[in-house]
Formats: sequence, structure tokens, C-alpha cells
Amino acid sequence: MSTSPIGSYRFFQKLHPLSLLAQLTSRRATGCLRVFTGVACWTIYLEEGKLTYASYSDKLFERLDHHLQLLSQQIPTLSSANRVQMRLTFDTKSENQSMSQPDYLAICWLVNQGYITPPQAAILIDELAKEVLLSFLGLKQGSYEFHNQTSLDELPKFCCLDLRSLVEHCQKQLQVRQERELNLPIQNKSQVLPAQIQSFHTEAKSHVASEQQLATTDFEYLEDSDRQLSLPPTSKNLYTVACIDDSLTVLHSIRSFLDENTFAVVMINDPVKALMQILRSKPDLILLDVEMPNLDGYELCSLLRRHSSFKNIPIIMVTGRTGFIDRAKATMVRASGYLTKPFTQRDLLKMVFKHLN
Repeated sequence: MSTSPIGSYRFFQKLHPLSLLAQLTSRRATGCLRVFTGVACWTIYLEEGKLTYASYSDKLFERLDHHLQLLSQQIPTLSSANRVQMRLTFDTKSENQSMSQPDYLAICWLVNQGYITPPQAAILIDELAKEVLLSFLGLKQGSYEFHNQTSLDELPKFCCLDLRSLVEHCQKQLQVRQERELNLPIQNKSQVLPAQIQSFHTEAKSHVASEQQLATTDFEYLEDSDRQLSLPPTSKNLYTVACIDDSLTVLHSIRSFLDENTFAVVMINDPVKALMQILRSKPDLILLDVEMPNLDGYELCSLLRRHSSFKNIPIIMVTGRTGFIDRAKATMVRASGYLTKPFTQRDLLKMVFKHLN
């Protein structure tokens, strides 16, 4: 099985669930994202950026049975006896640890037996996905990997759900839940120490703001080519790094890798107007994507080198291409380095500090 990490992969790193999902959607990824926290596992299956199934290891069949019970009110053929038979067949646990994604196999079995129809299976998967993603979006730490080939490849697909719509639905639910927590009943507030109340409000408000910001940047693909996204330099920043890429997802991934106490990150998603924006920001180093519309990275690097202000500034080409010809092109336009996607945080920092020191 082919396995490739997205971004960086190490145990118990800081996770950005929205950013991960946005990367998969923008890349029209096909495969399986697995996220681990040590006590549970989230599994999200995709086909060309659309969600085909999502699962969460904790209380796997309890959750499936709960949604089937809700469906059984509209489906006469889905009796309690059929649900019990399903669990006896697929909820094997210790008897058969090798069974991969038994909950999805159980859904396929229900369709094959005629207890539910394929459209009803699609409704079931949609409801399950919302519940799984709701818990997934709350993750703060863990590890993850992406498999190009999955155990579901040979099984029937009942739906391809829009990931953005699912995330928006979950975001609304999270926002309602957090607003309720921020407006605790008076009798509950009196039981909390003043310092704890202040800490709770600060943390909750910060969480709402950060999640809303990620939702509007990662899942809203901006059409305004004049927009420049940047992290304003402050006195505590040691270096300014300009990132030029037409993908907002990549820009935000790079910014998350670069510590804000050390780097002021200027994010530019319009290669045509990058020259003027870089002149204003006066960066210490430039990260430049190769594959961009209208003006590719090699052409832009060549233009930058012709300008007196950029003759000696490090320019790192960022690309998924690894061939000899591409590296030769980078050398011809006097690029300082070559960073291959997908790269880890360590790869990025190693390249950055190599050319800043």
C-alpha cells in the first residue's frame, strides 16, 4: 500500500483539521486519510476530493446502530432483528481483528440483503459523516497519514459528498455549541471561580474566532487576485519570509510551519503582482511555487533576479516536480534552493535556515 504524508507526519504534532481537509479537497485527492490520537482513530475516505465514507473508531457499531434505528422508522424492511444480525456478523472485535472497516462492510451487507436501498445507504453515510467530522474538527493533537489505495476500493460507493458543505454544517453546530457554553446559566456560573470564568471565556472566544478564520480562508477559494494575505511584522520577528503560491491552502500550511515568534510570513497568491508586493515587504527569503497560472515560478524567479533588490536574496523553488530538467531550470534562473512537495516542517525549516544563516 502506497503511503504518503500530507505536510509533516510525526506523533502528537499540533493538528489543523480544517487545513488538512482543505488540502485534500483542493488536490481532488483520492484515498484515505487516517488520523490517530493514541486512543482513537478517524478514517476519511475520498474520491477526487469528495467524501465517500467517514468513520471513528470509538463506539463504532453503537453509532451505526443508532442511525439505523432512526432510519428504521421510515424503512419497514429494517427491523431490529436485522440490525442484531448485522452486529453479530460484523461487530466481531477480538474474533476477527483483520476485518478492515467492518462498519462499511455492514452497510454493504444491508444493501445486498435488500434491507436498505443504495439511496438510503447514501443518507445513512451522510448522517454518519456529519457526526464523525464534528468530532474530528475538535482535534488539537495527533498524527496522520494518507493512503492512495484503500480497503474500500473494490467495494460499491453509495455517494460522493461535498466536503465543504459537510464542514460548514459542522461549523454551524460547533458555533451553536460554543455560544451556549459562553452563555452558561447563572446558577452554573456561580459555581465557577472568577479566574476560571475569565479563562473559560477567553479560551472559548479564541477557539470560535480561530475556527471561523480557518473556515473562511481554507474553504473559501478567493477569486480576488489583488488580495494579499500577510502576517504583519512585529519587533519580535527575526526574519520576513515571502511565500508566493496560487493555493491558499499551501500558503497557510507554510505559515503554520514557521514559528510566528521568529518569522513574519507574507503570503501572496497572485504571481503577476508579486513583484510589487515583495518590494513592499522587503523579505529576507522568498518561497516560490513553480506551477502557477499566467506566470510560472521559473519565469518569476528570473524576473526577480533582474531587479537590483533581489539579486542576493535567497529564492527557494517549491514544487512537486523532482526531475533533472526541473532542477536544471531552477539553476538557470539562479534559484538558491529546491524544496520538493510534500515536505515536512523539518524539511522547510532546514532549507530556510540553511539560506538565512
